[in-house]
Amino acid sequence: MAAPAPEQTPRLLILGGTAEGRALAVAAGARFGAALTVISALAGRTRAPVLPAGAVRIGGFGGAAGLASYLRDERIGLLIDATHPFATQISAQAREAAAQAGAERLALVRPPWRKGAGDRWIEVETVEDAAAAIPAEAKRVFLTVGVRSLTPFAGRRDCWFLVRLVDAPDAPLPLARHRLICARGPFTEADERALFAEHGVDCLVTRASGGDATVAKLAAARALGLPVVMVRRPPPQPGARAASVEDALAWIKERLG
Repeated sequence: MAAPAPEQTPRLLILGGTAEGRALAVAAGARFGAALTVISALAGRTRAPVLPAGAVRIGGFGGAAGLASYLRDERIGLLIDATHPFATQISAQAREAAAQAGAERLALVRPPWRKGAGDRWIEVETVEDAAAAIPAEAKRVFLTVGVRSLTPFAGRRDCWFLVRLVDAPDAPLPLARHRLICARGPFTEADERALFAEHGVDCLVTRASGGDATVAKLAAARALGLPVVMVRRPPPQPGARAASVEDALAWIKERLG
């Protein structure tokens, strides 16, 4: 009789592309070593992404069904969604795929920014609401909502926009008056205040992404007394959530036994 096959090393897929996803890949490798195989998946939308430690897969899966097939084919039992808080489509697909494939899923959700003393936030639900909420007196607006969310601002021809993206887009921006700058955080408050001064920024429009890499723009706006139009986060997918890499490591440890 043939000997039974040895049990496979447990496998973890991290849906990443974020600082939290990269930190988790490093920490999981250090904490569990050969007891866990860690694979990070990036969507591939950034031309020169900062790659996490370990095995990396770049590109889409073809929806929930494609991701479920990948989980089954690669015998992945643990899935951690560490994508951007506004990446609602992939998060929904991750929940559905994990259910289809019988994988355990955790969402690693970075803590949101909190409004503090001196902040002049105008909180809205959507980018369409944000375009309408720019104060009438604001004429030079710093716009940091991502390339896919710029179209609603095309109608604000009373404003000039400073747009910051990680990569230059393939097509012209849909804004009548603007300047595009490409940069990747983290940024310092001094950097942001200098940028505001250089371009005469009198209003900031952003999404409630959270995290440390881009929080300095909020500190700069606060120090300068500028209004901030803040798009609230969409509701998270149902299921288990962690607020830190350490919490995610504890979740993994429980499942490794």
